[in-house]
Amino acid sequence: MKNILIRSGISPFDNFDASYMLVNNSIGGNVGNLVYAYSVFRTLMTEDTMITPDYYKIDPNQADEINQKYDMYIIPLADAFREDFAPTLRKYTKLIKKLTIPVVVIGVGLRAPFEPKLNEGFPFDEDVKAFVSAVLEKSSMLGLRGEITSKYLTRLGFREGIDHTVIGCPSMYSFGRELIIRDTNITKDSIVSVNSSRLSPKNVLDFITRGMEEYPNHYFIPQWLKEMKLTYAGAPALAKSSSNYPVSMMDPTYMNNRVRYFLNVPTWLDFLKQADLSFGARLHGNIAATIAGTPSILLPKDARMRELAEYHQLTHVMANEITEQTRLSDLVEKADFHSPEKNQAKNFDHYISFLNSNNLDHIYKDSMTPAVVPFDERMAKVDLLPAITPISGISIEELVQRIEKYSTLEEEKRAKEQKNKDKKIKDLQKKVEDTQKKLKEKDKAIKKYKGTLNRKAVRMALKTADMFSFSK
Repeated sequence: MKNILIRSGISPFDNFDASYMLVNNSIGGNVGNLVYAYSVFRTLMTEDTMITPDYYKIDPNQADEINQKYDMYIIPLADAFREDFAPTLRKYTKLIKKLTIPVVVIGVGLRAPFEPKLNEGFPFDEDVKAFVSAVLEKSSMLGLRGEITSKYLTRLGFREGIDHTVIGCPSMYSFGRELIIRDTNITKDSIVSVNSSRLSPKNVLDFITRGMEEYPNHYFIPQWLKEMKLTYAGAPALAKSSSNYPVSMMDPTYMNNRVRYFLNVPTWLDFLKQADLSFGARLHGNIAATIAGTPSILLPKDARMRELAEYHQLTHVMANEITEQTRLSDLVEKADFHSPEKNQAKNFDHYISFLNSNNLDHIYKDSMTPAVVPFDERMAKVDLLPAITPISGISIEELVQRIEKYSTLEEEKRAKEQKNKDKKIKDLQKKVEDTQKKLKEKDKAIKKYKGTLNRKAVRMALKTADMFSFSK
């Protein structure tokens, strides 16, 4: 049995409820992270492979334990080449250097503006170089999310096709080589799945708002951790007010029970299979729709989304193409919803080649259509929790239960953190006391040594004086 450790805040088989996920941030700040982890689990889990999440714990001091317990460390990443993630990269670098097992990065990208100025460099360049170098000591090459990231690493001195290769996002290969987008009849009464990001430019946010008005039978699918809390507990608001984004329970989207926050990938995909259209500014919100076979329109806002939209030919419209007059119905009429199907087979084959180059076992070793998928068999036995609905759609009793459970877990976490803090302070105080004790002992020894030297010096001086006296 091969044991694999994987970077993930949750296993697809962990049936954590919203309270637990909120308190422990099991989604890494964004529930979209569950989608690509789901795909990697499904692809790599064979009958002879066990995969364990690291729950986002990075401790270089645990390297020996990891070496003993696991045969390989898999690290799927999103836009990890960014300034606020640099400290985490440094921790990974320290850990990886201590590991003796293979370490494979399955997907990583650069966070940068839509038109990145790669030649100007970034503040985190040295951290990226150290991280990539450490990984290459433990695997054959890194898998990147797109061409922009590839050009970035090439500028840093790493060789394309040798040190790194573009594989896109693993989530696109969740169900293998074949991808089929359903033909749906999109009308004013259609079920429309909407996703958005407050980081998008105003013209995009305004367009998404108009689209929601144009298709009233919509459901808003938030992804941020803060939005999970807002949906689950009704507060706090994301901002005081907004005319183009649902930021509080006072927004009609929340008040009319038109929000669904998913805690796992299968229920998310099942919901999207019932929708006629998905659109918005969230990468994995629309990738989830794509692998569910639902027509989707993505609105890329940065280099990270742009390179993936281009590599997978996701149906998309760039932000600068959207004006005040742009209507969602007009985009629907012009859109080629089957575009993602065109490069899927080629991209998938390259992805499998990447896995093979890193000696990774997977379910497609013998056939592109495996008869047995161990992941699916185990997943079928999990009684998955449904999506969270906003407090406007639940009873007072359920609301009280939510708040009580969340509050209890928060208090337990604070108590645990305080206990750990107190222990660290106590350990530090003991170290200080031990150091002071050692210093006192040294001072005592020095005084004794000085006393001995002084006595010897006096005797030597007297002896010298006697010699001079005798010579006279």
